[in-house]
Amino acid sequence: MLQIISNQQKIVKKNGGFGIEILFPGKGMGSEDSGIGTIGRIDQATVTPGTLVPMHPHQNDEILTYLRSGVVEHKDTEGNIEVITNKRLMMMNAGSKFQHEELVLPQGGVLTALQIFIRPETGGLKPKVQFHEFPDAVNLNDWRAVAGKGDAFPLQIRSSTWIYDMKLEQGKQQSLPVLQITDATCLVYVFDGSLGVNENINIQKGESLVIEDERILLKAFEDCNLILFVTDRNARVFKDGMYSGNINRTK
Repeated sequence: MLQIISNQQKIVKKNGGFGIEILFPGKGMGSEDSGIGTIGRIDQATVTPGTLVPMHPHQNDEILTYLRSGVVEHKDTEGNIEVITNKRLMMMNAGSKFQHEELVLPQGGVLTALQIFIRPETGGLKPKVQFHEFPDAVNLNDWRAVAGKGDAFPLQIRSSTWIYDMKLEQGKQQSLPVLQITDATCLVYVFDGSLGVNENINIQKGESLVIEDERILLKAFEDCNLILFVTDRNARVFKDGMYSGNINRTK
């Protein structure tokens, strides 16, 4: 199965210098669950320098802050004061209770980023924050392990989820990496650029492709920044996270 989630299936919000496009991947596929397995929600943000997102709570979400441009100062209730860049990424394992604020620093220019909300295995886990600095902002033409379950991933996620990224240069081709599980569900998110899939599918900036039980070959029509999400739809998952939870659930 291959299914495109288009830009028209996103929710767009803007407030002053803060703008986001919100993707609920399951909702984009017409599912009763607004997420897909452990993948709850993906926000693509564009934020002007000097913008402060004041102290606010998170609960029962695993949150990857994934910058492509800009510089952010992060403060949280765990006592961390850290700078995040397109090489230094952050995973907030919010757990039972967590608060943070973010200031977009002037020296980094306009912020472009993903805020990725992943579902944990269970609610009420101990909150913690992780940071990891990669040697380079991008990995050219091959997948890089970013976050996931297991020692091979520099940022740990507390559920059956694995996240990779890659900059695929114009004219280059690549398939999916070797996956940790069989019967995986994959979502390829095009942060920017134009991408061909199996010579008969085209996806553009901000669009996604959901893949199950299919072999695919990706070809960049222009330079593409890609993020790959891998999830096990049969794994244990907590669907009541503050942002990753199933918004269609009746409580």
